[in-house]
Amino acid sequence: MSPDETKEAEEKPELRSEILEKVREKLSDYILDSKVQRERRLLISVDGKNILEVCSALNEIGFDHLSCIATVEYDDRFEVVYHLWSYSNNNLLTVKARLQKESPRIDSVTSIWKSADWHEREAYDMMGIVFEGHPDLRRILTPDDFEGHPLRKDFQLTERPWFEE
Repeated sequence: MSPDETKEAEEKPELRSEILEKVREKLSDYILDSKVQRERRLLISVDGKNILEVCSALNEIGFDHLSCIATVEYDDRFEVVYHLWSYSNNNLLTVKARLQKESPRIDSVTSIWKSADWHEREAYDMMGIVFEGHPDLRRILTPDDFEGHPLRKDFQLTERPWFEE
């Protein structure tokens, strides 16, 4: 590290968040990693098998709005990424739930936030992640007879003409 970088690192105070401390205290058995990304922007990582317990507790703390669910595929695992907003605390929390690569399954959070419905269906359709307990888990963007999951790294594209002659 150069002297300028060292000085900058020393001058930059560690960001702290009372709400993240509350989350850490309530979910200490479930959190794998946590940090303040920037003011009012928080991040936690959890094991996917605990997602219902984690999300129920977060809802009780005040994270009452699920704005988005995204998925990420790594070489060794999948992650389901939940973006939660707390209107009362004015914080955005990103929850990364890690899943096994060979059988990506996670509990549905539709019982906590109804807005999860279509997000989970899209993640199922595009990435093949099964949301157990979902009230209507079926494809949402591709036809019912579509084979595979188009956003997975191992999905094979095949050339098809626009119009068959």
